[in-house]
Amino acid sequence: MVTGAETPSSFRLAYVPGVTPAKWVRIWNERLPDVPLALLAVTAAEAAEALRSGGADAGLVRLPMDRTGLNTIPMYTETTVVVLPKDHDVTAVDEVSVEDLADFVLLHPLDDPLDWTGGPPGVPAKERPATTADAIELVAAGVGLLIVPQSLARLHHRKDLTYRPLAGAGETTDEAAGTAGTVEVPQSRVALAWPEGEPSELMEEFIGIVRGRTVNSSRGRTPTPPQPKSAKAAAKRPDARRKPGGAGTAGRGARGAGAGKSAKRGKPRGR
Repeated sequence: MVTGAETPSSFRLAYVPGVTPAKWVRIWNERLPDVPLALLAVTAAEAAEALRSGGADAGLVRLPMDRTGLNTIPMYTETTVVVLPKDHDVTAVDEVSVEDLADFVLLHPLDDPLDWTGGPPGVPAKERPATTADAIELVAAGVGLLIVPQSLARLHHRKDLTYRPLAGAGETTDEAAGTAGTVEVPQSRVALAWPEGEPSELMEEFIGIVRGRTVNSSRGRTPTPPQPKSAKAAAKRPDARRKPGGAGTAGRGARGAGAGKSAKRGKPRGR
């Protein structure tokens, strides 16, 4: 348990676009109200260096990333989706396949968090947008489509755009090269990361929160000792009414009954 003069002024948590830390912040504030949790918004490219340089105590990051000098705990895997205009023909299906995208221009921003092998499917755009936000603007302008983790599609939501889940793998053909192959659709994994070495007590606290440990778990905060049962609750137990004195009372009752019989037998007979 973190107490006393050793309590740091705050715990700094970095997070990348699309990741929502609100749930863990709420639990932190409930358990450690005296230790503020400071949130630091960073790009996916900045996250690792922010942790290695000491700019943040922990980070909610996207994998894959350069994990040199860092510990990571994978938390969940996101659905990969295609962002497209609401009036686009592809919106007619509930799930898009790689083959469905073969004839469409696909935008590939420089900050793309997805690890494509050989690049995304479809027809590549003439230039790569600098950011995902720039690519969203181009989708709205009808220039092409965009493949991103679902949380980024929600982050950059627009009334004139929608998205559809992208199936995990599919066949693609490069007509210019005259070759065909299989495209595996990558997924983004969100992870908790922190610098290598013995984690601080506050880091252990946050790891416990992310892993769903309760306040009374064996790690993290000091468990609450078991509370004694009240006398009233104990008195309600069936065996509580049969105390040693109770047995004596029963014996006295029996003797009382016997005494009554003796008294009856000893009563003088009428003459």
